[in-house]
Amino acid sequence: MFVETGVLRAPEVRGLTVAGDRDELDGRAGGAPPDGAGELVTVQLGQPEIDQDDVWSMMEREIEPMAPVARRQHAMPDRLEQQVQGLTLNQAVEKMRGPVNTKIRLTIMRKGQDKPVEVSITRDVIRVRSVRSQVEGEDVGYIRLTQFNEQTTEGLKKAIADIGAKISDDKLKGYVLDMRNNPGGLLDQAISVSDAFLQKGEIVSTRGRNAEETQRFNARAGDLTKNKPLIVLINGGSASASEIVAGALQDHKRATVIGTRSFGKGSVQTIIPLGSGNGALRLTTARYFTPSGRSIQAKGISPDIEVLQEVPEDLKAKTDTKGEASLRGHLKGDAGKEQTGSQSYIPPDAKNDKALHMAFDLLRGTQVNSAFPPNAKNPVPN
Repeated sequence: MFVETGVLRAPEVRGLTVAGDRDELDGRAGGAPPDGAGELVTVQLGQPEIDQDDVWSMMEREIEPMAPVARRQHAMPDRLEQQVQGLTLNQAVEKMRGPVNTKIRLTIMRKGQDKPVEVSITRDVIRVRSVRSQVEGEDVGYIRLTQFNEQTTEGLKKAIADIGAKISDDKLKGYVLDMRNNPGGLLDQAISVSDAFLQKGEIVSTRGRNAEETQRFNARAGDLTKNKPLIVLINGGSASASEIVAGALQDHKRATVIGTRSFGKGSVQTIIPLGSGNGALRLTTARYFTPSGRSIQAKGISPDIEVLQEVPEDLKAKTDTKGEASLRGHLKGDAGKEQTGSQSYIPPDAKNDKALHMAFDLLRGTQVNSAFPPNAKNPVPN
């Protein structure tokens, strides 16, 4: 179901029950009771089920070293008696939530161990750092975006400044912007991140059923990287805001995109509060389009250069995301153009990361491909 934003009024939708009218809604729509309405802003329906290996590897990579998971203590904690495998991530998190500074005991099965391990964790607010950066080989700037939250653009600006302070302009070959397995986040951050690399032109448009609902977001002058060569990495786990950035930089021929096809989450959800004590609804009201007019929905962004990783045998069944087009009740994409998921595996050891090494090689000129650098003479019309 695709809803017109102009007709969204709380009195008219209070009588709608998500359970009773679910077949009329797309898979991203949903509702929440009063005590859970606030989470509609950040929680998306249709999430994959939990895979314990994926969860722990994500926590090790993306959570700050001093986050609660790293501060294991032994006292008299709550005990989680229910298995979380098979639950959605939000369902599992809900079972582990509790007041700050209280403890919970988890029983964990780990690779290479015959018996489960018990750990005690102190609950706290988990702060995920959305931007990481480093200098590679004294001539390439590497920037990793893990999500798009309120701090992402400022973190990106700092990363670019830090790299510029460490590498002189004449030695800097370019930048790698890594958005693999980045699930997205805030639209305004996707726009400002794209703007950091662009001088002008449209970044993204949102289009509803009616032409007057169309919104266009444009770049302002000022490329923070001084138009240095740029390579963007994506994969099957790159969704929503990640796809907006990749699509904008690809359409404007500002970057070469390497990896595998992205997730395909190209719809806009509007949160509708139903009044005090009545909860809220989230309804799909528009679609995202790249500057050239490509719809992202159920299709994703295809890379300029596809690079498949070497996946260990024991992980091959787990490394492909299903993609938006595989979600039950998803908003349909363009007829005949829907694409299912693609590979989302990133080797834990960077020396085995084929996409990353191709990016470095292209920037340094030790490998050649017709897609790099992109032909800046033929960007999308502005």
